Amino acid sequence: MEVSDVQHARARIAEALAATPLLLDQTLSERLGRRVWLKAESFQHTGSFKARGSLNWLRTASDEELAGGLGAVSAGNHALGLAWAARQRNVPVTIVMPENASPFKVDGSRALGAEVILHGDINAAWALMHERVEERGLTLVHPYDNERIIAGQGTLGLEVLEQAPDAQAILCPVGGGGLIGGIGVVTSALRPSLSLIGVEPRGAASMAHAWTQGGPARLDGVESCAKSLAAAIVGEHTYPLSRRHVTELVAVDEDAIHRAMRHLLYQTKLVAEPGAAVGVAALLEGAATLPPQGDVVIIVTGANLGRDELADFL
Repeated sequence: MEVSDVQHARARIAEALAATPLLLDQTLSERLGRRVWLKAESFQHTGSFKARGSLNWLRTASDEELAGGLGAVSAGNHALGLAWAARQRNVPVTIVMPENASPFKVDGSRALGAEVILHGDINAAWALMHERVEERGLTLVHPYDNERIIAGQGTLGLEVLEQAPDAQAILCPVGGGGLIGGIGVVTSALRPSLSLIGVEPRGAASMAHAWTQGGPARLDGVESCAKSLAAAIVGEHTYPLSRRHVTELVAVDEDAIHRAMRHLLYQTKLVAEPGAAVGVAALLEGAATLPPQGDVVIIVTGANLGRDELADFL
């Protein structure tokens, strides 16, 4: 994948998806003695960055791909993004989510017109979706391991480089690797000196597992409050992109994620879901190796959680 793929994606989706704001985190900036910015994808359509990739996929889809309807597996944010994008072309969408998926995301996806099936854990959900693809002739829209999806997510990276010209590090949450892969294509081409740091929940560190194994390898199970990052295996596309473009991978535990959630709520007045807070957690814990100077940007990937879910972190 080339940076031109991301630039073309941006031209394709820009009129529907405005750039999200970059907000200064005063508390972290004072603590680190440098500016720390939060890229607030919580303000994006459907409440997360996933609308970017979904819309790029839909706008490059053939009539044949759309004819039988679309299918996807999602912890929730891809479901919301795909349902929103597909509704604009009146294309039916079937989503299989794990049984422990966020009720807020389930209800939101259904409100956008998607058929949502709750089934087992993430591995069981994938098995059922493959059955539905065969039975119904659905076109599978992978949540992260698809170059059109990755290019759409990478448009976020183009915005960051424009909004933060002095940035020397980006901390990005990692689930399946689509977002950090797309950002990495951009940063390597346009600002190769920048450090791109991936942050995973310790209980779902599928990218670190892939790095150790020399390729995508399925975790036996995932366990984290950061459900949006609970991919059991990274992708055939996202793994090599991460190896090529990511400077460092770090992991944060559940307590660190809880502290980061409270920091965002009380210090920056920003609501974020657990998976979106892991970059802040890494900075609070001193887990990442930062360049000696320059601004730091943390990607806050989304804010899709209901009242009961948010209460657990207050």
